[in-house]
Amino acid sequence: MPATPAWPPRSAPRLFVSVPIVLGTPVIVDGNAAHYLGKVMRVGAGDAVILCDDATGEWACTVANASKRAITLDPVEKLREREQVPDFWLVPALLKKDRFDMVLEKATELGVRAIRPVVTRRCVADKLNAERARTIVTEAAEQCARTALPDLAEPQKLEAMLRDWPQDRTLFFADELGGKPAADAFTAHNAPAALLVGPEGGFDDAERAAIRAHPQSQAITLGPRILRGETAAMAATALWMGTMGDWREQQD
Repeated sequence: MPATPAWPPRSAPRLFVSVPIVLGTPVIVDGNAAHYLGKVMRVGAGDAVILCDDATGEWACTVANASKRAITLDPVEKLREREQVPDFWLVPALLKKDRFDMVLEKATELGVRAIRPVVTRRCVADKLNAERARTIVTEAAEQCARTALPDLAEPQKLEAMLRDWPQDRTLFFADELGGKPAADAFTAHNAPAALLVGPEGGFDDAERAAIRAHPQSQAITLGPRILRGETAAMAATALWMGTMGDWREQQD
């Protein structure tokens, strides 16, 4: 007898929705999401779709009805609870649009809990298109099978960020002038953590002094080479996930 195919299939499309998912209550998807399911993925009645609502977890659903403008999905089975994301924030200075898009996407894929953009004196950008940014992190979460979206904040000036920084969270500062080796610093601080990464031109002297003087700050080095802002953000986040985050947990 041939083996029964796994359900839902691994190829089933994944979407985040903005309404709570409840067993027995249909979910109606419209707009761009409906276009993606109907025109790109070409789902039809009876096909499987995986939905997440950033609250209850991940659900297997079947297509009950598909029209040009809307698709109705019936939740069938909860597959996973909403994941417990490692308590790690990324605090990146704003970069040029394409480079910051990469930071948003890769930070989501790597598993950060929150993204807290900052504006510094040498930033080439001082604004962030919130709708575009949320679309990027949502699509990245769908692609990498996250069940929890990162908390994306509005950009904040560096001075305000330092002033309001929580007293119980270590702020690892990727300083191009040097600091403690990143892996050593991460393993020495078993507490809620965040990583601050600078813009294309780096931090100026006054900013660097203010960051280093902050009681929760820990200057770190990411090796002998000066990295671009997006490279530093991805490299250090991956290192933290491997030493203190859920990559390590998966290995145990």
